[in-house]
Amino acid sequence: MNLEEISALQERLAHLERALGDVSDVVARQDKDIARLTHRLEMLMQREAEREYASGGSVPVADRPPPHW
Repeated sequence: MNLEEISALQERLAHLERALGDVSDVVARQDKDIARLTHRLEMLMQREAEREYASGGSVPVADRPPPHW
């Protein structure tokens, strides 16, 4: 293997390492976003269940079995 081939491989490796770092950053950000959105969804579901219970419903919609049809 000559110096030009080694240099080309090193350059390609550097680009791949940078791309991997970029993808890793995106995945980490998406993980935080998913965790935040999951928490918000749980809060909204709990509020709605409390609202249904306060309005006279005996069983929140989320806990009711689906219709038979």
